[in-house]
Amino acid sequence: MRFEIFTTPSLSGVRLHCTHWGDPANAKKLVMLHGGGANSHWWDHLAPALAERFHAIALDFRGHGDSDSPDQIIPGAFHLDLEALLSHLDAPDAVLVGHSMGARIALDHAANHGRTASIVAVDLARGGQHRTRRTMRLALAARRTYRSRQEAIDRYRFLPPAASADDALRVHIAACSVREEPNGRFGFKFDPRWYTLPRSRNAPLEEVRCPVLLIRGGDSDLLTSEGARKVLEELPDGRLAEIPGAGHNVHLAAPAAVLEAMTGFL
Repeated sequence: MRFEIFTTPSLSGVRLHCTHWGDPANAKKLVMLHGGGANSHWWDHLAPALAERFHAIALDFRGHGDSDSPDQIIPGAFHLDLEALLSHLDAPDAVLVGHSMGARIALDHAANHGRTASIVAVDLARGGQHRTRRTMRLALAARRTYRSRQEAIDRYRFLPPAASADDALRVHIAACSVREEPNGRFGFKFDPRWYTLPRSRNAPLEEVRCPVLLIRGGDSDLLTSEGARKVLEELPDGRLAEIPGAGHNVHLAAPAAVLEAMTGFL
């Protein structure tokens, strides 16, 4: 594992952080994109296995993890971040793996640019009740801080809950997600302002020409069975893997099953 800070002219000075696994000389690139309020370390437990076949890279979107959090927030900035990373890697045809928001950005990118090799979309939010989505956005927009780093780690929880996730994994991700604030208190490494923006319109799934594996947590409230069915109807080349007993954060709750589905597809 190695870490990198990079920027490109298209980022207008914003510096992005990413984590690498595997051989950088491997021409087969796989880029992992986290969900809202998360960061690249949400892939730490899956990336080593994927790096046996790929040069795997996990990105921190701006305002998340160890990437810059610019003063100006603009709709569509996360899409620019992905484009900048692919340009930096010289890998326009990389495999894209995204969870939730990251899955939406991966699909939008493939629809708009057309060179993506394949996509694994992990519990893309589709079909859930508006109230559920609004509750998630409000929770992300809240700004909570704690008296100590340890208290912040202890209080860290996945959103929505992933009760069956290993607690050692929660502690690892929490430890990588805490930072000291200017006032001396401790908070989490994401900028809640991004979740006050209105949702942008998704690119049409009919324009996604690469193969797509949609992974759904069988108990997910954000990707319903009906929502998954509609996504597959719209995709020219889509297939579904449903993981029983897991919710929206299925890659945390059932990592072995998710990895099996991913590696079989890839």
